[in-house]
Amino acid sequence: MNPEYYARLAEAGLDGQDLPDETCREILRSPDIELLPLLAAAYTIRKRFWGNDVTVHIINNAQNGHCPEDCHYCAQAKSSQADILEYPLKTDEEIFAEAQNAYESGAFRYCMVFAGRGPSKKRVEHLARLVREIKSRYPIEICVSTGLLDKGKADILKDAGLDRLNHNLNTSEDNYPNICTTHTYQDRINTLTAARQAGVQLCSGLIIGMGEQDTDIIEIAKTLRGLKAESIPVNFLIPIEGTAITQNAALTPDYCLRVLCLFRFLNPSAEIRMAAGREVHLRSMEVLGLYPASSLFLQGYLNTKGSSRGKTLRMIRDAGFQIRSAQNLDELIEKEENPETGEDGLSFPGMKDIQDLRPYRPQSAERTSSAARDKCC
Repeated sequence: MNPEYYARLAEAGLDGQDLPDETCREILRSPDIELLPLLAAAYTIRKRFWGNDVTVHIINNAQNGHCPEDCHYCAQAKSSQADILEYPLKTDEEIFAEAQNAYESGAFRYCMVFAGRGPSKKRVEHLARLVREIKSRYPIEICVSTGLLDKGKADILKDAGLDRLNHNLNTSEDNYPNICTTHTYQDRINTLTAARQAGVQLCSGLIIGMGEQDTDIIEIAKTLRGLKAESIPVNFLIPIEGTAITQNAALTPDYCLRVLCLFRFLNPSAEIRMAAGREVHLRSMEVLGLYPASSLFLQGYLNTKGSSRGKTLRMIRDAGFQIRSAQNLDELIEKEENPETGEDGLSFPGMKDIQDLRPYRPQSAERTSSAARDKCC
């Protein structure tokens, strides 16, 4: 393609224009669309709305397993045989300690995830107290993922100071029955609508590599555009032995980067996040993901390891980006071990080692007892 083609893509994004489906398919697959000019066009839009900032998130499981849903990709699903250590809701002090760690590690936003179909009113009121206390202790934004919510429960969390609600669409409406049967795509849309009506920002994204087609990816990007989602995590499937989806599609770094570009073109002002699986599927091209994306997770994911804190922070700085954080990170980065020694914390497997990936076990998990496992939320 000639330079004018990429200039038109950038201009369309800056003007907030939608793109025809055919153009979206070209972006994802056409050999005539070169990757580097495509990344440059996406970066033009990203720079308008986010400058050179990268927002760092830290995500923690507030509980692990015990979920009645059968999401086929999830190690915590009722249908999963994955080797994870289940534990009920952590104590308040454990949650506060993890929030402190997130703040001191340089996170701009702390994300708490609660397994289950959806919280009872009692659980929501408890979450509201946790949100208030964390916000009173640390100047950090908070996002929670709690499953299905109605507006009344979303109102309680909003009143407590919740900044964002995470509830991923994960895949398209047509493909949804192939990845989950215990709730519907519309249930997820209803939860996002309730959060929006309560005035809570939306964090909603997808998982690439679950048998979807390009048309499904385009549909999700345009649905999130219609919802005006402030935050869009783009995950790349990390298949975990024991889950129903144990093989991911052949995801190449080139394709993953094209997906990130597409989401930037269609959601120009959103906080696009290269989320789970970036280390595995982008491989040596991972840093290029920061040109369309403006955010990432630090220190791993819910049940799998990620690259170490020092390695990630250095990657951001070495590429000339600025880390958006409530902390001054210069001293923190200097304290980190040299990532090339392999001694600086969490590690990640290369693509060839994907089948050896083991679920991440939180240190607090060993406190679980059989009686606690039966505790109802």
